[in-house]
Amino acid sequence: MSNSPDKTGSDLLVLHTLRCMGHATIDRIAAALDPSGARMSESDVESELIDLAVAGLVTRSTGEFGGGWNLTGDGRVADADRIAAELDASGARAVITKAFEDFLVLNPELLDLCSAWQMRPVGGTARMNDHTDAAYDSRVLARFTEFHQRAVAVCSVLTSALSRFGRYQIRLGDALAHAEAGRLDYLTDRMDSYHSTWFQLHEDLLTTLGIPRDHQFG
Repeated sequence: MSNSPDKTGSDLLVLHTLRCMGHATIDRIAAALDPSGARMSESDVESELIDLAVAGLVTRSTGEFGGGWNLTGDGRVADADRIAAELDASGARAVITKAFEDFLVLNPELLDLCSAWQMRPVGGTARMNDHTDAAYDSRVLARFTEFHQRAVAVCSVLTSALSRFGRYQIRLGDALAHAEAGRLDYLTDRMDSYHSTWFQLHEDLLTTLGIPRDHQFG
């Protein structure tokens, strides 16, 4: 296994990013695909999506808020086949499998943290957290910060195996930094929140390893 960047094409990266997001607009795909903004612009992503649509792998839906893009059935098959080939070529299956096991250890804790952030005990009853108790929010945010250090360790191992996983570490770090700066919705209440990014990483790991969500181990 080599630590050099994998040679995944931009078309596969766009297709796979959309697969992990489920449904998304061009700006969200571009931000998730390349959080540093250094390599793929929204126009680049749109061009790739148009080519993928011509190939029958993605489709665009319209709606009140501008619609978005989705994979077709053929697109899901194509993504699974390409990602499987990428993993086989990398020789990194064992590394990513072990990292996924470590991810699964962290996953229940992250879900508990998100619940603690959204609900606050008041008089022995859990109520929606209105974020008026600064001390409570500070304690939960400190737990997120501690959790993030362990999440970074897992992401680092994944990135050493397949460089495309590096974007998750950047996105998780950015979301946490926003929350620590007072933009509290970046933990659980945005499409680019810490929780949403973690969910997409989970989808990515399942897809990469070819594990159906309802048959995962851990």
